[in-house]
Amino acid sequence: MTKQPFKFQRPELAASYCEALAGSGILDARSGLFLAAPRRTGKSTFLREDLLPELAKLNWTTVYVDLWTNKAIDPAILIANAVKNTLAKFANVITKLAKSTGLEKVDVKVNVFGALSVNLSSLDLPENVTLADALEALVIASKQPVVIVIDEAQHAISTQAGMDAMFALKAARDNLNQGNSEQKLFLVFTGSNQDKLSRLVVKKDQPFFGCRITKFPLLDKRFSDKLTEHINSKLAANNQFSKDDVFEAFKLAGHRPEMLRNIIADIALDGGAGTLAKQLKTGAVAFRDRIWGAMESEFAELPPIQRAVLEHILQQEGNFSPFSEASLKAYAKLSGEKVNVTDAQGALNALRHKNLIWQAAYGDYSLEDESMALWYKNRTLAKSTS
Repeated sequence: MTKQPFKFQRPELAASYCEALAGSGILDARSGLFLAAPRRTGKSTFLREDLLPELAKLNWTTVYVDLWTNKAIDPAILIANAVKNTLAKFANVITKLAKSTGLEKVDVKVNVFGALSVNLSSLDLPENVTLADALEALVIASKQPVVIVIDEAQHAISTQAGMDAMFALKAARDNLNQGNSEQKLFLVFTGSNQDKLSRLVVKKDQPFFGCRITKFPLLDKRFSDKLTEHINSKLAANNQFSKDDVFEAFKLAGHRPEMLRNIIADIALDGGAGTLAKQLKTGAVAFRDRIWGAMESEFAELPPIQRAVLEHILQQEGNFSPFSEASLKAYAKLSGEKVNVTDAQGALNALRHKNLIWQAAYGDYSLEDESMALWYKNRTLAKSTS
């Protein structure tokens, strides 16, 4: 009999977020739940294995979309397609409602709820049917509250259409919830970059101004203990891992489950009895150093102006003004070359194409991978002490 794969679930956390969405918990997220956590720390797994099942228990209709799945497709298209695909499940109901209640804005004649082909060159909704209209139709058809869950939501602000989709979601939320005794539309957004995610909520001209970013809790010792028990059950009695040692390695690995499991697998397969604590720590440090080494190599291979621009972004820690006089002087000092606005723009474009930096639709820049900031701090510290 095949044994089930290892799973670690957090149903209590999922339940608390559902309470927050409903406004009955300590956290009030009726305007929207925004969760931020670094990549590969278990956030998406939690959504799929904990939050979505908890939403299903409440009989809330759920629309889930991961904007990281295909970065080549405009985020607005991915969001609209996810809504359309959920609508398709209620095609018969919507058709009956459209005929009986005059829901003319839902154009059933073009098979919006069924066989309409996915068209990646448009928002994939019929003409004159907005995203807000589609969500309203979904609420009516399902006869249940609707929750739209968008993973890696910060990608939405990388295009104007994506930003328009965010404003459409806000409009739908306001239209469906205001004046109603029960909330009909819930919004959940997650992001692996808190700075980027906050660009949806910080300024008055942003769609969800006033909402708060909630730090998604990292997996802790409960996870590493359960994983240790799972691994030890497959090992010989004289080749067992210590829970404390595994947790120390987990912290060194940045609380990243996949990285920890790779380290443990390498050591377990080598039969490291007697030196597990040392090997675990060495393994975790080596894994981290391998990643940092790759960052160092990529950084060193950049042309001088690109390297200078990237280093200045790293130094500014989120307060980056790309074309200010101070920034241009910093580029020149770091590169040893005179740098004008055109040079800086060219370097920014090149860094963006190399997936080292990220640009919002309205021009702000930030790191694509936040862990690069930790690498740079360690690099700077090492240089200052050498």
